[in-house]
Amino acid sequence: MQKLKLKLIVQEQKTFLLNNVIQRNIWQEIIKQYNNPFVTIISGIRRCGKSTLLHQLREYKKGYYLNFDDERLINFSVDDFQKLYEIFYEIYGDLDIFYFDEIQNIPKWEFFVRRLRDQNKKVFVTGSNASMLSKELGTHLTGRYISFVLFPFSFKEFLVFNKFKLGKDSFLTTKGITTLKSLFDKFFQKGGFPEYLKTDNQEYLKTLYENILYRDILVRYNLRNEKVLKELIYFVNSNIGKLISFNSLKKLLSLGSATTIKEYFDYLENSFLLFLVSRFDKSSKKQIYSNKKVYCIDNALTLITGFRTSKDNGRILENTVFLELKRRNNEIFYYKEDSECDFVLKKGPNIHQAIQVCYDLNEDNKQREIKGLLDAMKKFKLKKGLLITYDQEETINEDNKKIRIIPIWKWLLEHHS
Repeated sequence: MQKLKLKLIVQEQKTFLLNNVIQRNIWQEIIKQYNNPFVTIISGIRRCGKSTLLHQLREYKKGYYLNFDDERLINFSVDDFQKLYEIFYEIYGDLDIFYFDEIQNIPKWEFFVRRLRDQNKKVFVTGSNASMLSKELGTHLTGRYISFVLFPFSFKEFLVFNKFKLGKDSFLTTKGITTLKSLFDKFFQKGGFPEYLKTDNQEYLKTLYENILYRDILVRYNLRNEKVLKELIYFVNSNIGKLISFNSLKKLLSLGSATTIKEYFDYLENSFLLFLVSRFDKSSKKQIYSNKKVYCIDNALTLITGFRTSKDNGRILENTVFLELKRRNNEIFYYKEDSECDFVLKKGPNIHQAIQVCYDLNEDNKQREIKGLLDAMKKFKLKKGLLITYDQEETINEDNKKIRIIPIWKWLLEHHS
C-alpha cells in the first residue's frame, strides 16, 4: 500500500468527536488492563459501541489509532504494518499504546500484534467475529491476551442513555417504580443498539442485519445459498427460546445434511447475531447432540427479522434474561427431564443456579413453572431458585426450598456476581 495514502488515512482518523457518550458497564474492568502486559480484545456484534469504547479509551490514555473498517484500506496487508508503525511515529510521536479497530479484516494481523506485545507495547483490539479472533489469537498469542465481549446496551446503560438517575428510592416510590416500568417497556421493544435508540428508524436495523448477513457471513465464508440462510434466521427468530433440532431444520430447509445447519449456526454465533443453548447433561456427548434453544443478540432485531402472530412477550422476556446472563459471563444451559427449567448456570463442574422465566404467573401455568424450577433445584441440590416475571413479586417456600419471584426490571438492576 502507498505510504502517502496510508498517512492520509491515519491523519484523517486521528481526530474524533465524542458527544454525550455513555460509560459502559465493562469500563472499569477494561481500564484495569493498562496495568498488565496482555493484548486486550474487545469483540461484539457490529454497531454495539466497540468503536466508541475505543475512542473513550484513547481519550483516557493517548495512543496510536487505526480503524481497519475503511474501504480505502482494502489492499492493506501484513507487510504494510511496518510502514504503518513509521507513520504513527511521524504523526503522533513516541507512544506505547496501540488501538486497532476491526483488525480481523487484515490477514495475519496477529503477527504484528505479537511483535508489539513482545516489545512490551500495550495493544487494544476490537473485532466483530468471535472465531477469527480466537483462532488467530489461540495460535499466535496463547496466554498473552485478555478477552471481553461488548453487547448492545443493558437495561442499566439504557437508563443512563435516557438520563434516568437510579437512586436508592427508585424501587420504593410510586414515581420511581412507574418510571422504571415505563422505561423497561421501551427497552423491551427497542433493544439496545445505540444508533437505533437515537434515531428510532427501523431501516437502520434492517441495514445492520443485512450488513451482518452479507459482509460477516455470506462473503466471509464464501456461501452461495443466501436464501436458505435467510430462511434459517427467519425461522429461529420466529421461535426464540423454543427447542429446535438440526435434523428437523435440515428437512424444513430441504438441505442434504444437518452438518450444514450446524455450520450456519457457527457462522451466526461467530458474528454474535444468534446464540445456541444446549441441554445440561453430565455426558458432554449427549449435551452436544441435544436439541438446542436459540436466542438473539437484541430484542428489536429479533422482532423485525422474525414472524409473530401475537405479542410473544414470554419469549422476548426469556431473550432479555438470556442476554443479561450472557453479559454477566455465565455458562448457560437449559434443564429438561420430566419438566423443563429455562436456565441453569454452571460454575466450574457444578450447576449453581436455576432460573425460570414466565411473563405472567397465573392459575393455568403457575404449577408447571414452579415444578420445572423445583425439579432442577432438586436435581442440582440447590436451596434457592429464581423465577423472573414481568411484574410479580413474592417468595414461595416449598419442600425446604426457597423460590424468589421477582419482576424483570428489578432483577436487571440488581448486582450479581
